[in-house]
Amino acid sequence: MTSHTIGEVLNQLRDEFEDVTISKIRFLESEGLINPDRTESGYRKFTPADVERLRYVLRAQRDRYLPLKVIRSELDRIDAGLPIEELAGSAATTSAEQNGVAPPPGEAVPAAAGERMVVAPSPLDPAPTDVRLDATELTETAGIDAKDLDALVDHGLLGPAPYDGEDLQVATLAGELLGGGLEVRHLRMYRQFAERELALAEQLVSPLLRQRNPDSRRAAGEQADLLVRAGASLHRTLLVQRLRAMLTRR
Repeated sequence: MTSHTIGEVLNQLRDEFEDVTISKIRFLESEGLINPDRTESGYRKFTPADVERLRYVLRAQRDRYLPLKVIRSELDRIDAGLPIEELAGSAATTSAEQNGVAPPPGEAVPAAAGERMVVAPSPLDPAPTDVRLDATELTETAGIDAKDLDALVDHGLLGPAPYDGEDLQVATLAGELLGGGLEVRHLRMYRQFAERELALAEQLVSPLLRQRNPDSRRAAGEQADLLVRAGASLHRTLLVQRLRAMLTRR
């Protein structure tokens, strides 16, 4: 069977994944997502199936922002011959989004053609613990440089290492915006938006939390989740409406 060295695999992947590095491939192997054979001398031997598995992982990270735990679960189902649900969205889901209905917690926000799809986090979800990255791993995985990371920390969009799956999503989205011509100082407004919405959420949720009973806490979580989902959809709808008007202005 044909096999490839890690350097050959890197060359195969670079056309599609410009930010892939040998360190990243080794990291994904250490996380158990790929498992290439080794030569007697200890060098990795990647089969074509290993390369395709690696493509699957990299696409899931890049296009769907999936944490490693979810990707690992999908791979386990594939290995077992079981189907996995596509996050690209059914016709019903797409229709719901077009009508301004936000998807349930943890489901993907359908994307327009050529646009990446983002899995919207929910405050009802547990904090992600499946991803732990140091600063170097975060910059390599998110496709940003160390200077950008330092600026994101300085402007309050990220904290110090180690970083989890949500930090990775923040860094990746920030990297896309920086690649579109923005500077990190421009991204402070997103942190400020979140802080203002948090202040509003505290006004609505705090009375429920003070009651200190399971039903009230459950209701508080549902209220917070509603603010995230409906608030994000409202923001997107209003922004798209105004951008469309700007782009079609004569």
